[in-house]
Amino acid sequence: MIPLLLGAYAAAVALAPTSSIKIALSAPVLLAPAAFWTIFSERRWIAIFFVCALLLPPLPFAIGDTGPHPALAVAALGLGAGLVRLREWEFRPTGLGVAAGALFIVLLCSVVLAALYSGLAIAAGSLARVLLFGISVYMFFYVAYGPGKYSDIDVRRATRLLFVVACGSALFACVDFYFQFPAPAGYGPQFVWLDAGVFRRAQGVFYEASTLGNFCAFFLVMICVALFRRGGWLPCSRKMLIAGGVLFSSALIFSYSRASLLNLLAAVVAFAWMQRVRMRRAVLVVAASAGSAVLIVYAAFPAFAHSYWLRLSATVEYFYSSPEGVLSGRVAAWRTLWDFLVTHPWHWLFGIGYKTLPYTDYVGRPVIADNMYLSLLVETGVIGLVVFAVFNAAILRAARRAAASSDPRREFFGRWIFCFWIGQLFQMMSGDLLTYWRVLPVYFWVLAIAVRDEDPVSRSI
Repeated sequence: MIPLLLGAYAAAVALAPTSSIKIALSAPVLLAPAAFWTIFSERRWIAIFFVCALLLPPLPFAIGDTGPHPALAVAALGLGAGLVRLREWEFRPTGLGVAAGALFIVLLCSVVLAALYSGLAIAAGSLARVLLFGISVYMFFYVAYGPGKYSDIDVRRATRLLFVVACGSALFACVDFYFQFPAPAGYGPQFVWLDAGVFRRAQGVFYEASTLGNFCAFFLVMICVALFRRGGWLPCSRKMLIAGGVLFSSALIFSYSRASLLNLLAAVVAFAWMQRVRMRRAVLVVAASAGSAVLIVYAAFPAFAHSYWLRLSATVEYFYSSPEGVLSGRVAAWRTLWDFLVTHPWHWLFGIGYKTLPYTDYVGRPVIADNMYLSLLVETGVIGLVVFAVFNAAILRAARRAAASSDPRREFFGRWIFCFWIGQLFQMMSGDLLTYWRVLPVYFWVLAIAVRDEDPVSRSI
């Protein structure tokens, strides 16, 4: 049968009427070796996924909000790699693993309500976004409890590769903002109005500027944790870390994101508390990095630097007197959702379906909540919000234990993800961070490295 099938396949390619159809039919044969090369290695798909997710834009096809992304194909290969190695999985009943699985199940079950209240088309979009979040959950389980185990040398190489790839993504974001290249296939319409013209905020290869800002804050926290270590485990040289700090700080400023800056500030405060260092020293280190980035931004684009400073100062000055203007219209959206819950109290328990608010008219009009907690309350009910709170608590608890570990590698990754997730809790008040599916697997990879090979006795403490 195999020769017969191969002959039929070759005949189909030969008889195809056009060259484009011939190429399309031949593509599986050309891609199959690369797919097998990726699947039959425990960790190769992870590195390829990071490169694709952080450096490549979506494909220019009208599917979804942004178009399909090459990283999705790599994630599918990662699923194949896990299926090939089913015997290597070690499922352990940890609080973090149970919480992550429970959150995914709650979001998946809410798709039924999305179909009930908003129709099958919106429910299909809800299911797609649940599965995108599932990539991050799968990444965590694969590395923490599955075949994706790293030796000390391997994890150092992987972290260094991740850092270099992230620097490349941040560098492209800075260059993209300065030259205003054509936007990728899909992007959020976020602009800065200056006297010299209207400029699209820096977003790099991501859908929106907030994703870039969140991504930059994540690696700035890593740099802060690494530079304060006196000896011990480091993924990169200090010179590379300092250069990366200036680069990520510049990209963060060009993203024009205030919430990401709040994320970074909260993470630095958490790190100063954990490190038991004086706040003065921590502030000086952060100020030096930020000051270098500000000088670069001001030299390259003085009008933008002045506009960003005015935006930050106005946020502090008018936060209480004019919250609607400071929060860019979020208060009106929050009021609409709160009024909906008050008038429809039966939705408090289960919600109306995950990620339906921006697309459905069920609440009166499509609403972008820009608040992770409120949107989960409306879309998944109290049950979803409680499970999400337990999940966040489990992350902080597991990361805190890893940060106190005698293993220098686990200590580094534990401090990194603990401090950053503190900042995430603050940024979630102004953004739906669970939808950042291209960077969220990176965060969960760091979390998995931190909790992998944890002593069972320490988990019970």
